[in-house]
Amino acid sequence: MTSVLRRLFLVAIAIALPVGAANLVTEKGSNDGEQLYEKYCEDCHGGGVAKAPALSLLNIMSASSVYRAMDQGIMQQQAKALSDGQKVVLAEHLTGQGLEQQSIAPAPQCQGPAAQFDYTAPPVSLGWGVDQTNQRHYGKHLTDINANNIDQLELAWAFAYPDAIRARSEPALAGGAVYVGSQNGTVFALDQQTGCIRWTFKTIAEIRNSIVIEPWTVGKNSNPALFFGDIIGNVYSLNAVTGELLWRDRPDDHPSLTLTATPLLNEGTLYVPLSSLEVTQAADPGYACCTFRGGVAAYDAATGEKRWVGYTIDQAPTVVGQNAVGTDQIAPSGSPVWNTPSLDSKRGVMYVGTGENYSSPANDTSDAILALSLKDGSIVWRQQMTRGDAWNMGCETEERINCPPEDGPDYDFGAATILATNKAGKDIVLAGQKSGEVFGLDPDQGGKILWRVKLGKGGIQGGVHFGMTVSKDTLYVPMSDFDGGPRWPGVAYPGMFAVDITTGEQRWFAPAPEICEGREFCQSGLSSASSSIEGAVVAGSMDGHLRAYNFNNGNVLWDFDTAIGFKTINGETANGGSMGGASGPVFHRDMMFVNSGYGIYFHMPGNVLLNFRLTSAKD
Repeated sequence: MTSVLRRLFLVAIAIALPVGAANLVTEKGSNDGEQLYEKYCEDCHGGGVAKAPALSLLNIMSASSVYRAMDQGIMQQQAKALSDGQKVVLAEHLTGQGLEQQSIAPAPQCQGPAAQFDYTAPPVSLGWGVDQTNQRHYGKHLTDINANNIDQLELAWAFAYPDAIRARSEPALAGGAVYVGSQNGTVFALDQQTGCIRWTFKTIAEIRNSIVIEPWTVGKNSNPALFFGDIIGNVYSLNAVTGELLWRDRPDDHPSLTLTATPLLNEGTLYVPLSSLEVTQAADPGYACCTFRGGVAAYDAATGEKRWVGYTIDQAPTVVGQNAVGTDQIAPSGSPVWNTPSLDSKRGVMYVGTGENYSSPANDTSDAILALSLKDGSIVWRQQMTRGDAWNMGCETEERINCPPEDGPDYDFGAATILATNKAGKDIVLAGQKSGEVFGLDPDQGGKILWRVKLGKGGIQGGVHFGMTVSKDTLYVPMSDFDGGPRWPGVAYPGMFAVDITTGEQRWFAPAPEICEGREFCQSGLSSASSSIEGAVVAGSMDGHLRAYNFNNGNVLWDFDTAIGFKTINGETANGGSMGGASGPVFHRDMMFVNSGYGIYFHMPGNVLLNFRLTSAKD
């Protein structure tokens, strides 16, 4: 790739880079870094080796992760000809981050009882969705925190993620520990009470999904495992007690494969959703767009044996033409799965939402809700919500050479589907889309649409972004409605909605207050996954505030600003920022854990995990 094309490519993927990484396209250090990349890296990461992560994935890693991979990790052999100084230059060039700016003192190691795994404390939830239907409701059997006492929460401790400007891995709780991944590829097992470190495990890339912990029965011999994926497509299993690696695999050979959504664990099978960043590769007119197909891979959780991959597009992509510079155009492609499946064991299926196609012609499984067989991943039924949505980053370049004629509107299903049952005993599949629409589907009639309602204007980062929650007969819908520009006109409705799950009728709307007052990278929408407790729904905002809303009327019961500095157990000051991604509040007994920092797509960066506790009970 020529220097001019590479810079065009880097500009085109700028919205996929963390805030502060814009210096990827500046002149500082670019010549040396560019030359090192072309000499030592491009043959593999430019597409020459199928399993080598694409350049776009390297661009969103932390500098320390790239350096560590070359110095002592998986790329050590390939980088043996590089001096230490060249490794630093190359890592900083690829990521746009300085190694010297990322040093944070480690938190203290646990001693005594705090270091011990508690076998009487099985996992608080069955995964990211709390239950396997993704309702994300923490009832009174899980937490003492409710609408009546949430205003009694006070910060107990804060933990600073090292080498990070974003915090996207939702905490998971078991054995008296908090398990969480980080941008620099480290998994932490922290003591819930104090935040000290029990153990760490280092991968080679960012972890955006939550850790899934194998359940166990108290009183029986147990050696539980945990599971997660990283952004360059590796899925891992570790010993939850010691952090020892049990197995690792890459479920698909595509170089742009990334694992963003949290896997689903059920009866010894791990279901891993597959997404990619090939959409950014298409900014280069010389890139043959596109070959990735979304899907779900199934593993034997104990052994790591891959059982099958169920793709969201039935047919393999083939060459369908050439673009204006003669590069092959390949289709159908895309339909990534950015969300955790919801399980329907009664019908033997799981439900996932898909993203847009990457190339033209668009097919009928993009921007759709799919029911996939638990046995083999095949598509049992499909219900498409937005037809003809093909889009890639070529549409954001001046020449638009690789832009499909459909040109968007890029209306992914980023938020997970929910399986709920109304008071009449009817099962309903609930889904929210970046279009600003919310849907109720009938799982007994091939996904027939029971109702659909448009709540927000939608957009590339608008609409329903990462996660809704259900309590009884009400669906609580956080609306981002980020202002993406004139392409998505209309009135924005950032805030929290309450919707009847049977009819789709809106019960109330609580608009997000406008408090940014010109602060850079600050918006008012609700992007992150929400959670519910007895009497309240709790959600983080892109302005950095965490708010609890009354179930009955949407009144704000509690409001905490996380976009500030916090003194941490590391002995450092960490900063919160925008609250986005599929990381929402997690509750257990008198504690609440939440991340702050969504330093990507031009939102406020942050690197802190917060632990709140009740100070007193309130009638």
